[in-house]
Amino acid sequence: MSDLKPAAPSLAVVIGAGPAGLMAAEALAQAGLAVEVYDAMPSVGRKFLLAGVGGMNITHSEPYPAFVSRYAERQNNIDALLRDFDAEALRQWIHGLGIETFVGTSGRVFPTDMKAAPLLRAWLKRLRDSGVVIHTRHRWLGWNAEGALRMAYPQGERLLTPAVVVLALGGGSWARLGSDGSWQALLAEQGVDISPLQPSNCGFEVAGWSALLKEKFAGAPLKNIALSVPGSAPRKGEFILTAQGVEGSLVYAWSAPVREAINRTGQGQLLLDLLPDKPVDKIAQALARPRGSRSMAKHLHSQLGIDGVKAALLRELTDQATFAAADALARAIKALPITLVRTRPLDEAISSAGGVRFEALDEGLMLQSMPGVFCAGEMLDWEAPTGGYLLTACFASGLRAGRAAADWLMRVS
Repeated sequence: MSDLKPAAPSLAVVIGAGPAGLMAAEALAQAGLAVEVYDAMPSVGRKFLLAGVGGMNITHSEPYPAFVSRYAERQNNIDALLRDFDAEALRQWIHGLGIETFVGTSGRVFPTDMKAAPLLRAWLKRLRDSGVVIHTRHRWLGWNAEGALRMAYPQGERLLTPAVVVLALGGGSWARLGSDGSWQALLAEQGVDISPLQPSNCGFEVAGWSALLKEKFAGAPLKNIALSVPGSAPRKGEFILTAQGVEGSLVYAWSAPVREAINRTGQGQLLLDLLPDKPVDKIAQALARPRGSRSMAKHLHSQLGIDGVKAALLRELTDQATFAAADALARAIKALPITLVRTRPLDEAISSAGGVRFEALDEGLMLQSMPGVFCAGEMLDWEAPTGGYLLTACFASGLRAGRAAADWLMRVS
């Protein structure tokens, strides 16, 4: 039998202590409200901290029209949030915590020390100084019959009856850090319109590599290449060949259209340009030069510098006739089709697509079917590439939800 202990009344509750939840808490506290934050994990901001292990990419410095276009079909919804808190506003907010930032050569924005932990520590201190109370090891179980929030914690279960609540429970990737997507069933029970969670910024699987390719080249990076999807301009970068397929930054950049193609037809395609800086006619000319007794593999190496994993993948994905003909091989080198049949599992993805549809929310991110309940962060139905876009929208949505929750509470009180 659960140990049901009514908690002391709390005016505003935030569930989820990632960037969106903490930003909502800050906005609520700034409005003069008593705020309590609950998180299921033993400590807060775990995904935020792990994302910063290789360098905390907080946002991006590119011009606003290009920036907001990264949110694709949800561009208009995210634009409405970023108008209040865009990339520059986020940088200024970080500076207000005593953390300086700089713009890298790629346009990405980082804290000067490249670390997430000092930023989070400074932020948590400011939140606690403003009166925000944070409870860890508290898992949300939904609502009881009377509409109270059910929270499981080590000693049993407690009930919360806040005047307003902000849900910032994350998506469905990296479940070990708290974003397990379990909230979907709880909101679905309340009739909330939810788009199923899917992997985003993820790796993909092929029908099967040859044993030779897997044994010799699984884990090998392909550098100085370009990738595209049919009908789109290629992007330069790098990716990694895996035993199952492909992954890495350049693959992640195309994950949304490839995933949707797989959803529609059962397969998606990436076009690999092995020599993005060399036009196809120059490649054909190089391949047409006499090679004497040398094999085509050695000819590729001597004339074009294609060897190792690049040569192996070229051979894997071309038939004998193409590999033996200079013009056909040149075209393959510029647009080598990699057919993908499924995403890697959601829990491996950097982020997730899907979530609470914006159509179920008002402009303040309040659920239209549940007055006083607001949603923010990655649990909303949007996606974006890596590069600081994910975090920026999480911060902006948390700020919007927190401010709107405070305004709504003032109107109904």
